[in-house]
Amino acid sequence: MRKIIMTAEDMARTLERLACQIMEYAEPSELALVGIQRRGVDLAARLARIISARSGVNVPSGELDINLYRDDWTTTETAPTINATHIPFPVEDKIVVLVDDVLFTGRTVRAALEALLDFGRPRAVKLAVLVDRGHRELPIHPDWVGKRLDTARREQVNVLLLEHDGQDLVVLEPTP
Repeated sequence: MRKIIMTAEDMARTLERLACQIMEYAEPSELALVGIQRRGVDLAARLARIISARSGVNVPSGELDINLYRDDWTTTETAPTINATHIPFPVEDKIVVLVDDVLFTGRTVRAALEALLDFGRPRAVKLAVLVDRGHRELPIHPDWVGKRLDTARREQVNVLLLEHDGQDLVVLEPTP
């Protein structure tokens, strides 16, 4: 049975809170946000817009594809779908905030860290996620979390975004 976890209003309020927490950590001029493909990209862009609007400082955001860095792509039956990586700013001496929609095992974030370091050496890398559903397989933990959610492994958290799905919604569903 499908359960709504966050409505559009919940998501907007949560992104505002996350942006404020990130600004409490670092000056906006020191920040760069990098979204993990696919939905992390849109969330990073939204957070960058909120921080920029609140601070008056243009906070850059970029897109990171991690598919070639995954630790399971050689064991899957299909070739990985390659998305865009676009980081149009130097990462050196920046505090890079990786942004993703759902944190689960930590393997996506591990791949993102590896991919990001191909672009240089940031001063620090932090992690912001909309939903942390637990079940970590690696020692990776977010710095900022929109919502912590206890899930069963057989459940799936789906984040729908206006940019891709025509609506903002987070739902918990049984795995098909």
